Amino acid sequence: MDVLRYAAFTDDPAGGNPAGVVLDAGTATAGQMLAVAAEVGYAETAFVVGGTGRTVAMRYFSPHAEVPFCGHATVATAVALAERSGPGDYSFDTPVGRVEIVVDAGRASFTSVDPVVTALPDDALRDVLDLIGLDRDDLDGQHPPRVANAGNPHPVLVVRDAARFDAFTVDPQRARRVLDTHGWPATLTVVHRRGPLEFEARNVFPVGSITEDPATGSAAAALGGYLRDLGLVPVPATVTIHQGRHVGRPGVLTVDVPARGGIVVTGSAVPIP
Repeated sequence: MDVLRYAAFTDDPAGGNPAGVVLDAGTATAGQMLAVAAEVGYAETAFVVGGTGRTVAMRYFSPHAEVPFCGHATVATAVALAERSGPGDYSFDTPVGRVEIVVDAGRASFTSVDPVVTALPDDALRDVLDLIGLDRDDLDGQHPPRVANAGNPHPVLVVRDAARFDAFTVDPQRARRVLDTHGWPATLTVVHRRGPLEFEARNVFPVGSITEDPATGSAAAALGGYLRDLGLVPVPATVTIHQGRHVGRPGVLTVDVPARGGIVVTGSAVPIP
């Protein structure tokens, strides 16, 4: 398999979130794809496993396991396909359903599946707060903890104070135990609200040598669903999410929150030399 490497949600190959992209994985087994993802070592590698033309079937693997959906690898794959087949509309058949994508000039917008927002149980909230070393009083009272799912379930916590948000650290082995115990295959999403329509995010994701994900498209879609469900932004709204500063790979995700339906996440992607 020929592995391409792209940085998503950035115009800088040294920024954003790196993703592996394999455009010719039609005959690969799950074990082979997992092995490739582990060798690549990025948070996720995307595999085109079937389809024709601009409608393709996708699978996503972290170095740890298969994940149902990956936003940054979707953006990277869409840009890679558009470089070969031209800009326009693409459809990705993913394990969570069909995801529609529009690509133009190295920039891709994907529309998530309809988000679902549910309560974060007290025991899970305690585990998460213990993991990141924060108390309930550190959370923003206007933004209650929830689990938001726009392809992957993401526990969402909003930290009130910027300094506390910047300072938290996690033990990766303990983080992996917490995520696995509660059945969260992707990231723990911790955010700070910088303005009415501007957020900064940190996404805990312990896989391989990674502890914190630099730019997380599925979490951005989940956050958009969370904000809409709780009435925390007027809809329609366009939200900007900054992510990656804490791990030296800054990126920007643009999230369009319609009154109903899937959340639209937009970002650039560039090849990594």
